[in-house]
Amino acid sequence: MPVPTSDVGEWLLDSGIQEPGGGVARYHRADLGRNLPISVEITGYAASALVYLHGVTGQEVYLERALASAHFLTRTAWNPRAAALPFELDPPAFTYFFDCGIVVRGLLAAWRASGDEECLATAIAIGHAMAADFRASDGTLHPILALPSKHPVGRDPRRWSRSEGCYQLKAAMAWWELAEATGEETFREPYEHTLDQALRTWHSFLPGHPDGQHVMDRLHAFLYFLEGLLPVAGDPRCAAVLAEGIRRTAHYLNDLASGFTRSDVYAQLLRIRLYADWCGAAHLDRHAADSEARQLARFEAPGGGYYFGRKGGQWLPHLNPVSAIFALQALELWRTAAAGGPPVHHHLLI
Repeated sequence: MPVPTSDVGEWLLDSGIQEPGGGVARYHRADLGRNLPISVEITGYAASALVYLHGVTGQEVYLERALASAHFLTRTAWNPRAAALPFELDPPAFTYFFDCGIVVRGLLAAWRASGDEECLATAIAIGHAMAADFRASDGTLHPILALPSKHPVGRDPRRWSRSEGCYQLKAAMAWWELAEATGEETFREPYEHTLDQALRTWHSFLPGHPDGQHVMDRLHAFLYFLEGLLPVAGDPRCAAVLAEGIRRTAHYLNDLASGFTRSDVYAQLLRIRLYADWCGAAHLDRHAADSEARQLARFEAPGGGYYFGRKGGQWLPHLNPVSAIFALQALELWRTAAAGGPPVHHHLLI
């Protein structure tokens, strides 16, 4: 099975998905031959991925491009006066808790690789804003705030990205990583609070919708929750949830894949299997992992990108940077594991 590291890396560098100023488009429409506008969240993911590629390949161009994305986030996206990070820049109408967490993690990845203090300072500022602005009176997290008022936007329980939920634990990992980076234990408390909320509610997240297509979307979000457990995978309670969560995800994925399936779900499930095994939380089912790796590899598009999904046997025309990034890391980690190599811990997951 081919390992897509070089192809995905070249696609990130050369396809135009990353603009000259460092911002990264939400996705590329293969049928129309054009990119969507820059996404702040996707730019955060790209910063992390480019740092990962620098670590895997040793090529300095990846670190240069990672810093370009990081500096787009620190100098263009982040508004220090308003202490706000917009969902999109034109117009800057909303800010998402999840996006903020992904951006913080991307900035910390760039800082760890380069020592760039601007990245660390902005990550700290965003982390404080997350804690100050998104906590609701009932202890849950507002998923979206309107800008510039920072008033919460109404929640929609049928749309996971517009509702509170266990998936926010991945974004809350930003606080855990900030505590590690700065030594400020005050960052640990909001992660632990979010963890406590997630452990009380995760059972009801799946299936969460009567329509199988929406359940597939929720698998993507549920895997964010499992990823967010990794800092505390040594806790027997969290290890048990990881193991059960992997089983649930695989069940729904196998049941729904013939109708609609997403490449990022295959990639995330493969990654969490590997990390849960390496953490001692859940024994690796090698047969299932190999099957998921083979299914994932089929989503690779000509030129190194990855199709977002397949519906009714047809590829959807969206070449999604996050799909490519998750596939890149999942297949690289699986190649190492299948060859009997040592665990590859690259500061948790992209």
